[in-house]
Amino acid sequence: MRLKTQLASLIGRHIRVRPAKLAGRRPVASISFDDFPKSAWTLGGPVLARHGVRGTYYTGGSFCGQTVDGTRFYDAQDLTELAAAGHEIGCHGFAHQPVSDFAPDDLAKDAERNREFLQPFLNGAAPASYAYPFGRVSPRSKQSQAAHFSSLRGTHEGINIGRVDLAQLDVISLETRLWDEGRIQDAIGRALHDHGWLILYTHGVSDNPGLYGSTPQMLDWALSRLKAARIDVLPVKEALPVALGH
Repeated sequence: MRLKTQLASLIGRHIRVRPAKLAGRRPVASISFDDFPKSAWTLGGPVLARHGVRGTYYTGGSFCGQTVDGTRFYDAQDLTELAAAGHEIGCHGFAHQPVSDFAPDDLAKDAERNREFLQPFLNGAAPASYAYPFGRVSPRSKQSQAAHFSSLRGTHEGINIGRVDLAQLDVISLETRLWDEGRIQDAIGRALHDHGWLILYTHGVSDNPGLYGSTPQMLDWALSRLKAARIDVLPVKEALPVALGH
């Protein structure tokens, strides 16, 4: 099953479902949090506020109010507060399972369940941005999900420059397991030079973040580098029209 899932993701990666050409008029960046652990808001939110930027919180409805494997996740009050502060609430699938694991009808039901869960926090609107759980895709799931969102984000490393697939945007990780200041600085430099769209992502934010999170200092460092490069940082749904030149 794992080999089948990996093969589906590899094939899905090379099939462009929503091809688009970015305008390349100016660089733009986004900061995003997956799942999301409560600390992404309680500790990550203040870091973003100090830099005067807003992020995208990709939300899996089943995590609301839960503690899973020692990680405390967001609650309804967190969603209310971050929406009021102008941050974007994105969709991350309700069950937080790889989309390639679902039968077509079940995938549609899971996505609809998460949209219904999020709508009260979005003034009745549907979320505009989606991130694939675990970054896994398949050709079928890309087709299915792309019909419902303005953009969809994976976990494949890269900067979005020139011709892209809006159904699987690339990212640069801020997670501890992949942290490399030189790599991140190089990505910022390339986004600046080529007028690309740089999407940074992590999960929780704490002094002991584990492999998949970041410390407040790491997040502050990345945002400081973007500020020094004079690259605007916008939520994904607001960065998209800038990247497209609309």
